[in-house]
Amino acid sequence: MVRTIDYDKRREEVLAAVVDSYIHNASAVSSEALAPNFNYSSATIRSIMSELEEMDLLTHTHTSSGRIPTDKGYRFYVDNLLMEIGLLQAEKDEILKEYKKSRKELDVLLEKTSDLLSSFTHCTGIVSFVEANDKIFYSGMSVMLEQPEFHDLKRIRILMNLLEEKQRLLGVINRDLEERIKIYIGRELPFSALDSCTLITSNYKVKDKPQGCIAVLGPTRMEYARIIPAIEYISEMLSSILSDF
Repeated sequence: MVRTIDYDKRREEVLAAVVDSYIHNASAVSSEALAPNFNYSSATIRSIMSELEEMDLLTHTHTSSGRIPTDKGYRFYVDNLLMEIGLLQAEKDEILKEYKKSRKELDVLLEKTSDLLSSFTHCTGIVSFVEANDKIFYSGMSVMLEQPEFHDLKRIRILMNLLEEKQRLLGVINRDLEERIKIYIGRELPFSALDSCTLITSNYKVKDKPQGCIAVLGPTRMEYARIIPAIEYISEMLSSILSDF
């Protein structure tokens, strides 16, 4: 019996493995590093990685023979290959516990939300409030600066300026206020200098009416499988708490 090979599935498996490895290790991924995870040789994996590079899903750096994901590779991963990791009940309990510490004041609650977003995602947490266009809260800038992508002083300066230029940032965060989850990867962001970042947004509501958005800004090499459900849960909790105001 002749065994047929699903070449599309092989490419998808290798792409997912490269993205997962790069997210956790922040270094280019070689075929040799992936070989123990597959039933075929590093030479075969190397050939598949070359195919993925031709498809603009992977690229390589000048300093390494390994591959890293492109924006298109991340997008395919998020849209087609991502296996989300739900929050543990203990993590949900911790979020609720932190919210209960906040006084029943809107500004305090929204600031607490930005802190929670940063704490649980290890990125910059951002919260907008649509009824006050100049109202924006953000937390976790120092966490971002610990990432290897932001060791460049010029990039740090641009990022800080963006956070201070509230209207530009609000224009993106509040752009799709009706959408439950929106993900902007790399060059999909309208800020060319932040082409190594991803912005994930989710709205929060009171009586089914969107009141603003919560967002996470981090490197494209973020842990999507964990961050997306964290944002969804925090937006649900914020909506629920605001409904009781």
